[in-house]
Amino acid sequence: MINLLKRKYTNLISDPRFSEVLSGSAWSLSARVLATGLSLAFTVIVARFYGADVVGILAVINSFLTLATIFTVLGTPTSILRLIPEHLAKYSPTSAFKLYRKTQYMVIGVSLVTATLFFLASSLIADKVFSKPHLSFYFAMTSVFIVFHSMERLNTQAVRGLKLIRVFAVMQILPQVFKLVFLAALGLFWSSMDVPVYAVLFSFAMTGTIGWFIMEYGFKKRMKPNDTVHFITGRSVLSISVPMLMVATMTFIIGQTGVIMLGIFRSEADVGYYSIAVKLATLTAFVLQAVNSMAGPKFSELFHSDKLDELFHVAKKSAKLIFYTTTPILIGLLVLGKPILSIFFGHEFAVAYPAMVLLVLGQFVNSISGASGLFMNMTGNQNVLRNIMVMTALGNIGLNLLLIPNYGFNGAAIAAMISISSWNIATLIYIKFKFGKTVGYFPIFVRKYFP
Repeated sequence: MINLLKRKYTNLISDPRFSEVLSGSAWSLSARVLATGLSLAFTVIVARFYGADVVGILAVINSFLTLATIFTVLGTPTSILRLIPEHLAKYSPTSAFKLYRKTQYMVIGVSLVTATLFFLASSLIADKVFSKPHLSFYFAMTSVFIVFHSMERLNTQAVRGLKLIRVFAVMQILPQVFKLVFLAALGLFWSSMDVPVYAVLFSFAMTGTIGWFIMEYGFKKRMKPNDTVHFITGRSVLSISVPMLMVATMTFIIGQTGVIMLGIFRSEADVGYYSIAVKLATLTAFVLQAVNSMAGPKFSELFHSDKLDELFHVAKKSAKLIFYTTTPILIGLLVLGKPILSIFFGHEFAVAYPAMVLLVLGQFVNSISGASGLFMNMTGNQNVLRNIMVMTALGNIGLNLLLIPNYGFNGAAIAAMISISSWNIATLIYIKFKFGKTVGYFPIFVRKYFP
């Protein structure tokens, strides 16, 4: 097994067509590993010192903030990842900066309006949607930080578009560092159970502000007075972004509906158990995100240069890298998941093990599928991906409504597993029928149908 992994690794690093993605992924992966470790440390501290209820409150707040910023960024984090490399290749850094600035103003404007509406409706959301009036204060506080989180999401993807690999790596770590710093600083002088909430929100404010200055510097050091500028209207940006917004919305529904519905039908503790199961099961997500962070711009560049053979070569290599780095983690979680839950988070969290196993199975399908969703977005197939995700999200909502009242967080895990598997398989089938090739990696099975 070890010799096999060594051989696969040697084949990957010796491929010159994959070297750019691999070297970038190495930086991103290292940052993801560190960020994931810091995030887990934060979660362990909160679970140990503040309890499952506070973990549940944080999960609900994160879902609320994620939902809000999906709409405030308008799908631009994905579209700008495609458009910045395109403008740099065809026009100039100044043209790319004008595009970024237009997008930035759009996001800030929508964020401010959305934050105001959510702030005014915080009591209504807490009382009528979640039937938990005591969450009203948390929703109101979170609304204030929507604009910062929106800018953090936009700037992180814009950095990827500029191929500032090391800066992107740092920006992945910063939020987790600030969470721990604020948790320690506030915890030393304040014994309130709200300390973890403030730590999370303040970390968004810091990273959003720092990201702004990084982007200003990153663009302006490249710009020249005689740069060619291609003007693009806000409507043109939105025509690309809106389908991606729909995909992001549906991805949120698939990933967070379980948390939200558990918050509606069950206790904060149940939400906390499920959120820990999700956090462990998605440990492999940092590998997928690390590879995607570098593969996305490369996919766009190769597709728009009509280099389809090289595009699929890079896509397949990316899928292999994802598979061989995530599978050992998934196996480790299946074998050691229960003691990990008990030792690190507390004996009460051991009840989340069955849910974690179900989620791990869904993540395995995600792993062998490679960067299928990103491939669709970068190759102009975002409308088809949107349709797949809409159907999957509707099914996910139905499954959660059916399963959570009777099976609690295990029902939410079943719904998530089925949904993750469904959209990945549907996307792979579409790519196979349209291009005659696949971007997934199946080392043993179904090679007959996905060569």
